[in-house]
Amino acid sequence: MFIRNTRSIITALLLLSAAVVYWYSRNDDEPEASSYLTRTLDYGDIIQTISANGTLTPVVLVNVGTQVSGTVAKLHADFNDQVETGQILAELDPALLQAQLQQSRANLLSAQTQYSIAQSKLKRHRELYEQGFISIEALDIVRQELDAANAQLAVSQAQVERDSANLNYSIIKSPISGVVIARDVDVGQTVAANFQTPVLFQIAKDLREMQINISVAEADIGLLRIDQPINFTVDAYPESTFTGRVKQVRLNPTIQENVVTYNVVAMVNNIDGSLLPGMTANIHFVVNQKQNVLRVPNAALRYQPKASESSPNKQQRPAGQPGQSVIYRLIDGHPVATFISRGITDGHFTEIVAGTVNAGDNVVIREKSDTKDSQTKFRFRMF
Repeated sequence: MFIRNTRSIITALLLLSAAVVYWYSRNDDEPEASSYLTRTLDYGDIIQTISANGTLTPVVLVNVGTQVSGTVAKLHADFNDQVETGQILAELDPALLQAQLQQSRANLLSAQTQYSIAQSKLKRHRELYEQGFISIEALDIVRQELDAANAQLAVSQAQVERDSANLNYSIIKSPISGVVIARDVDVGQTVAANFQTPVLFQIAKDLREMQINISVAEADIGLLRIDQPINFTVDAYPESTFTGRVKQVRLNPTIQENVVTYNVVAMVNNIDGSLLPGMTANIHFVVNQKQNVLRVPNAALRYQPKASESSPNKQQRPAGQPGQSVIYRLIDGHPVATFISRGITDGHFTEIVAGTVNAGDNVVIREKSDTKDSQTKFRFRMF
């Protein structure tokens, strides 16, 4: 019985050893090509872009304020309302302004009366002077009184005009036709215009056309030009791509912590009104684009063969002519270095301008994980 069990164990061990030897020899017989991940050179379109961020704003945005102080008595416009030029937006309490105007008008009547008295007095003194009853000095004094009364009359008239204008300013009107973006006051709120004009409303002239204020790094600003096309997305519509054109590259730089950026303004059509002021735009400037060109994946340009067992030192990439790059074509299961001249890139593919390569060639992008090496480290040992 013991001998029979021993034979069974030996037979099982022999079968297991044969299976391990077969598996190991089969893995060694796999073609070398399976050790590399490759991609095929093909023809396609390449669009070279520059990425930046910007904020959507109306082309014309007017801050509507007040030139006089007072308490808001009535509001005639609210958020998102369409308004026309001259339309009343709000009214301030006119009580104090009306009282000031009435006082100014009373002062004007008093000044007019004093002027009439001075005119009559001058007329009488002129007759007395012609008859020789008064001296020329006395006549000059009466003339000066008339001039002073005339000056006071002009001051009173100006005061009435100013107070009348202030009363008109208590009625806030829209300077342009557009849509109300913001309303910063409520009924009963007191606004003071003593030192700084308070902003009551913000009105955008036309939201069917908007602009994007874009901050561009100084390293990329040299690639931009007027009327250059842009593509951008907004977080509100991640699946939609919008287009526009560069309108202006402003010369005034912004410097923060030694980082220099320039403000670029792009125009965008917003006929459907889907884009709103304040949205963040993720912009891609179209710097260059080519159609149906031979291209190589950028991963192939970064690939470098690993060291082999025969040469344990790290294998160096071969050096070509200045301006050339090396890629590795897979020929007979082995990577073969090939030099190419590169053109534009979109971050995923690069244009091949020159080189002994053709569409359909397989190029190595990386080596597969050394799973076989890790597996072959296991050795069946017989004790």
